Amino acid sequence: MEAAIETKEALKGGEFIVKETEAENVFIPEEFSEEQKMMAAATQDFIDMEILPINERIESMEEGVMSGLMDKAGELGLLGVNIPEEYGGLGMSFNTGMLIADIMAAAGSFSTAYGAHTGIGTLPILYYGTEEQKKKYLPLLASGEWKACYCLTEPDAGSDANSGKTKAKLSDDGKHYVINGQKMWISNAGFADLLIIFAKIDDDKKLSAFIAERTWDGITMNDEEKKLGIKGSSTRQVFFNDLKVPVENLLSERENGFKIAVNVLNVGRIKLGAGCINGCKDVASRSTQYANERKQFGVSISSFGAIKQKLANMATRTYATESASYRAGQDIENLIAKLQAEGMSPSDAKLKGVEQYAIECAMIKIHGSEVLDYCVDEGVQVYGGMGFSEEAPMARAYRDARITRIYEGTNEINRMLLVGMMFKKAMKGEIDLLGPAMAVGKELTGVPSFETPDLSAPLAKEKEVIKNLKKAVLMAAGKAAEKFGPKLDHEQEVLMNLADMVIEVYAAESTILRTEKLMGTYGSEGSELYQNMAKLYLSEAVTKIKNAGDEAVACFAEGDELRVMLMGMKRFTKMDPVNTKVLRQAIADVMIKENKFPYSLYN
Repeated sequence: MEAAIETKEALKGGEFIVKETEAENVFIPEEFSEEQKMMAAATQDFIDMEILPINERIESMEEGVMSGLMDKAGELGLLGVNIPEEYGGLGMSFNTGMLIADIMAAAGSFSTAYGAHTGIGTLPILYYGTEEQKKKYLPLLASGEWKACYCLTEPDAGSDANSGKTKAKLSDDGKHYVINGQKMWISNAGFADLLIIFAKIDDDKKLSAFIAERTWDGITMNDEEKKLGIKGSSTRQVFFNDLKVPVENLLSERENGFKIAVNVLNVGRIKLGAGCINGCKDVASRSTQYANERKQFGVSISSFGAIKQKLANMATRTYATESASYRAGQDIENLIAKLQAEGMSPSDAKLKGVEQYAIECAMIKIHGSEVLDYCVDEGVQVYGGMGFSEEAPMARAYRDARITRIYEGTNEINRMLLVGMMFKKAMKGEIDLLGPAMAVGKELTGVPSFETPDLSAPLAKEKEVIKNLKKAVLMAAGKAAEKFGPKLDHEQEVLMNLADMVIEVYAAESTILRTEKLMGTYGSEGSELYQNMAKLYLSEAVTKIKNAGDEAVACFAEGDELRVMLMGMKRFTKMDPVNTKVLRQAIADVMIKENKFPYSLYN
């Protein structure tokens, strides 16, 4: 059992938009323990020795290869990182599970199989199962003896999961639920021993969840899907024809399936975001190495400013995703520990912990997946014509990355969800959005303050910019809520603009706070790389927030009101000009010299 990290008082989920966070109160990945770093190193060794040498066999879906790799991962304990020791797992922290998902990001198709098994395949039983269900199934899943899949999506029920048509009916003798229906896009279906199935009992309005075993009669499957990417992962349609599931295999309570799906997907989302980080680093490292090797006009292309710009942006955006991911991951872990200390059961504490930070989970899924897509796209560009060749590593990385913006809820759905959750928290009194929004409105129309904040401390200017960016979000969100009221849920374009603003504030703030903490450890000179990345990211975030804000307010304001709001947006997104060329060149020069991603945490 790993040593507990000191619990610090954290903001509630979503509360970062109205309150300030001190650097000392955020967790940064440089603070991982030696045990956690050893787990990360062991995971990387597993990828290097067991997965990368046989990538072609994995991609061709050679019989038994993927399930054999899952067996080996189980032997190393990688499938049971977050499963308690009493059920055969390692019982490690939430953030450690995030770390392993992060490292697995470079494993291509295997990372999908791994994530589906350890996340949505296992967690429903861990969080919602009875003691008998946990004792029966979790040791098998932790060891890898059994593999799991999660059967939710249907042909006509994707983002609208609760509209699924798969039905369950209690048998006449009351001993079984008889399930009939169809599921599609089911990861691991081809070799799964255990299926988590969602279906509606009789004429229920909400889903229920069931645990089924592959050997039971009534389960058939189509051939493997031919996919754009993650070609080595198993993806099939699954059919249930009078499948008899014992009543004791109902998971949780009747009609609790949708709640199970939502809460488990929250975990899946934040782990998917973290599960993009090492993929970004791998692509950035390979791009740097190729740029150093490739000669044009008599010099390495890494000496060209256009290439340096791409390398620096890859590193900087990855740094931001990493900073935000582990900040949120440790906040979840700290809340879990607090709730358990207050007497809540471990399963309930984990559920409540993740539920509290559902907004952050959605943000990190979006940010991580879009940074990965950026990195692989630019990676292809750095490789040039070779990037378009199957002989080079970018083709597979490019294809594999694309799915991350779709599964665990599309990024569009997640954008709308996170803003909706923020407003719902405000309506319940969990976050005070109204007070700060009204204060921003008064500041906008009142007499300007001539007070000058003390900007002498390190990164003080940048933190002042963050404060004002939050005001920009509050101004736009507050006015949108006032204009549309309950109909705001239907204004998808506005919701997505607001989501982009919120995400960029969280990512930029996380990056600044991490850098401030590193400056306290390494000093100003020793943390120059991190300062450059933090300042570059903030500069880009300011532009994105202003553009999204201008677009949002123009959707619902006009005339004088629009002019006032656009002036406010300009005021709250004001930042002293930054020489981004110098910042990018300094970051890229470190990468070019090191011939890889500019820093290393785990080895």
